[in-house]
Amino acid sequence: MSAPPERLCRSTLYVPASRPEMVAKAAASAADAVCVDLEDAVALDQKEASRAAVVRALTTLDFGTRARLVRINGLDTQFAYRDLIDVLEPAGAAVDAVMVPKARGPEDIQFVATLLTQIEARMGFSRRIGIEAQIETAAGFLSLREIAASSDRLESLIFGSGDYAASMRMPLANIGGEDEHDAAYPGHRWHAVMHGIVAAARAHGLRAIDGPFADFKNEPGLARAAAAARALGFDGKQCIHPAQLTTVNAAFSPPAAEVEWARSVVTAYRAATAAGQGAVAVNGKMIDAANIRMAETTLRRAELLAATARETS
Repeated sequence: MSAPPERLCRSTLYVPASRPEMVAKAAASAADAVCVDLEDAVALDQKEASRAAVVRALTTLDFGTRARLVRINGLDTQFAYRDLIDVLEPAGAAVDAVMVPKARGPEDIQFVATLLTQIEARMGFSRRIGIEAQIETAAGFLSLREIAASSDRLESLIFGSGDYAASMRMPLANIGGEDEHDAAYPGHRWHAVMHGIVAAARAHGLRAIDGPFADFKNEPGLARAAAAARALGFDGKQCIHPAQLTTVNAAFSPPAAEVEWARSVVTAYRAATAAGQGAVAVNGKMIDAANIRMAETTLRRAELLAATARETS
């Protein structure tokens, strides 16, 4: 399976498809990606009319370097297939990826992939549209391996704690953040599914994105949630408000000290290898091949961040 296109994915800002003024602001925001949402953010009686608003936004707004995503309605609804056809036929050339909510198994991703292939062939698009799968149900969690291997269009696995909690019948008072139920459980309540998402993503060369933090005025709580996701290996986090972007972008950007450490490790290891040595000490710590792989990942992330900054300056 080929690796997804390399791009910044620290922050994904959700905006309702039914609110064109919010989409316009998001297109000029600090987000790495903008997801125009036809699912939860749009009322039932506005879903069909909102598709035309998505097309207008995608074909008229300048999103700059930001990735352009569209979240369709669930495949268990009557809206999903028309979301794909009515939005992507006129505007698919301006879409980087389709987000599939509540992915239950590989067949969900394969269904969307088949429709995308047909739409692209009919419209003559020169660039393929990717897929991002949200893991938000018990079935999705149990099918992580199969979902991750389901299609070469798949680019990201995304955790959705709100719907996941509902599916698992877990009490939840604060989507994405701490609440009174956390104290009742001796550990991290979301560790199993979050670790599983990252493992499945890494095994198949995909991105891993953490879900949103609903209490958008609680900056310290958001920072803790983002730091925990980063510690687990996630590449970025979803945002529901522009005020969250600065905190989330910072959490998933390597600090200057970490980048400098990575450079020193790579430089020292290459010098040692050239001299026929298998390991080397840097600042009193032994460095081996595992350290090199981590350092190279940090440097690639820093280089991508610098390149994107140059493009937007």
